[in-house]
Amino acid sequence: MNKILIGCVLLIAISMNALSQVIGLAQGLISSQDLFNTSLNTSMNNSGSCYRIPSLLKAPNGDLIAAIDERNLSCDDLRTHKNINIVTRKSKDNGKTWSAIRTVIDFPFGSSASDPSMISDNQTGTVFLFYNYMDLNKEKDIYYIHVVKSTDNGETWSKPEDITAQISKPEWKKDFKFVTSGKGTQTASGLLLHTLVNLNSGLHIFGSNDHGKTWFFKDTPIMPADESKIIELSDGSWMVNSRVNKLGMRVVHISKDEGKTWLSRNETSLVDPACNGAIVRYQSKKYGNLLLFSNPNSTDGRKNLTIKVSTDEGKSWTAGKTIYGGAAAYSDIEVLKNGDIGVFFEKEEYKENVFVRFSMKWLIGK
Repeated sequence: MNKILIGCVLLIAISMNALSQVIGLAQGLISSQDLFNTSLNTSMNNSGSCYRIPSLLKAPNGDLIAAIDERNLSCDDLRTHKNINIVTRKSKDNGKTWSAIRTVIDFPFGSSASDPSMISDNQTGTVFLFYNYMDLNKEKDIYYIHVVKSTDNGETWSKPEDITAQISKPEWKKDFKFVTSGKGTQTASGLLLHTLVNLNSGLHIFGSNDHGKTWFFKDTPIMPADESKIIELSDGSWMVNSRVNKLGMRVVHISKDEGKTWLSRNETSLVDPACNGAIVRYQSKKYGNLLLFSNPNSTDGRKNLTIKVSTDEGKSWTAGKTIYGGAAAYSDIEVLKNGDIGVFFEKEEYKENVFVRFSMKWLIGK
C-alpha cells in the first residue's frame, strides 16, 4: 500500500512539473502554435527526421514568413545530410492562422540547403532569403552561399543565385563557413546587412548598397564570434551580438565606421549556453525606442527561452521574461504589424518549432 502511495505521489509530482512547463509557455501569452513538426509532413517517414533552424520575418506588406530546414533523413546538420530542404509557412493575420507548408528550395538527393535567413528591403518591397548549400556527392565539406528573392511578400521565389564569390575569399573554399540563420537587417539609409561566419578566420559582415543587385564583403574579422546578429543603433553605429562557445555569455561588437574597426565587450547581462539568438528593434509612441533580445537564458544547456529589453541601445538589459522554461534552442523574433511581438523557436530537443505571440504590456508590465 505504501509503495502504491509513493508511486502516486511521484506520478503527481511529475505531472505537476510537466504542467508547470506548459503553463510557463502559455500563461499571459496571446497564443502559441507548433508550426513545424514531423507529423505535419507525410514525406518525412524516418523517425530521426526533423525541422530545425527557424527564421521569422515581417514582409514589406506586414505578412509573416516563417522559414525552416526540412531535414528528411535525420536531424543532422548540412555537412552530413543529403536531403535538407527549405520550407515556409505564411500568416496574414499576425500569426493567428498560417498557410500550409510550402517548399522553397528542394535540390536532388545528395545536395542540401540549410540555415535559412531573411532580410526585408522595405524600400523596394523585396524579401531576400539566404541559405547555405552543399553537394555532398561531388563536393562534400565545401560550403556555398545562395540567395533567392521574392517581390510578392514570400508568395513566390526566384531561382537560386550563388553569391559565394561576392561575400567570401577564394582561399576560403574549403573553410567551414556559413551565413547566420535567422535574419539580417536594413539600415535607415537602405543598406542591407548580414553576418557570415568563418570558423577559421572570424565573423565578417556582408551586405548590399544597391538593394540586392550585388553584394559586398567587409574584410575585417570580428572575434570572438560564432552565429551573430547585426543591427543599426540610433546613432548610426553597427552593433553585432554574438554567440561565443564556452564563455557563458554573449559578446557585443560595436563599429562607428561602418565595419572598418570594432570595439568588443563581454555582455554579462546576456547569459548564453552557446546558442543562436535574435535581436530586433521596437518603436512606438507608448514604449519608445527599444531593443528586444531572445535566447536560452541559461549557462548549463539550451533551456529557459527568455525575452530581454534594452531602453539604452544595448548598454543594459532587463532581467527578462521567460517564454518557455523547458528545453529551447534557436529562436527568431519579430515585431508584428499590430504592435504585438512574435517569437519562433525550437522547443523540446527540436521536436517542435513553436510560434508564440504576446503583447508589449505582457513583456513590459504596463
